[in-house]
Amino acid sequence: MYRWETTRAALAQRVLAIVRSDSYDQATATADTLLSAGITSLEISLTTPFALEAVTTLIREVGDDAVIGAGTVLDGASARMAVDAGARFLVSPSLDPDVIRTGHRYGLPVFPGVSTPTEAVRAMELGADALKLFPAAAYGPRWVKDVRAALPQAAFVPTGGVTVADAPDWIAAGAVACGMASALSEGDRDTVAKRASELLARLAEVGPPLDPGPERY
Repeated sequence: MYRWETTRAALAQRVLAIVRSDSYDQATATADTLLSAGITSLEISLTTPFALEAVTTLIREVGDDAVIGAGTVLDGASARMAVDAGARFLVSPSLDPDVIRTGHRYGLPVFPGVSTPTEAVRAMELGADALKLFPAAAYGPRWVKDVRAALPQAAFVPTGGVTVADAPDWIAAGAVACGMASALSEGDRDTVAKRASELLARLAEVGPPLDPGPERY
């Protein structure tokens, strides 16, 4: 699969679920709950113990039914380990050229973290496939709208403090998707299923699922 195809699949629902847990068992259980709730794209944070093993396990179990990536990838070495584990995309809270180069070398899209227009431009120059605005709660949807007025080609994925209530506002402001962790995954299976269903319905009201052609990336 080409990078742009994986990017499209990862962001298609306009929500990227983030799994960050205290143990391997908890991470895989949370991922299973999210996938059962209908979420088709999620990242396993490398801050989770045995995160790469969780990535490998989930990919083996879900096959092409979901897109599983690695998050909190801070350097080239971690990026290569995520590649070897089978991750289909890489996400970082920071902008590290080695992460982008390593991911692209092996055909994986990379979503580095940015927090200023300067970082956004630099990330795009390095070939970033989308831009993780982090921490999103420090900025607000208006920031995306204002920055995209000058940089309409910037594909922002606000992450960090995004909730089910304000996710549609971020999409309406021009974000391509929202990254969400506990705000989406906290609670039992029924609670998460109901929340995910509500979120996807609200995002659909803002606009159709993301379906860009290769020229977008």
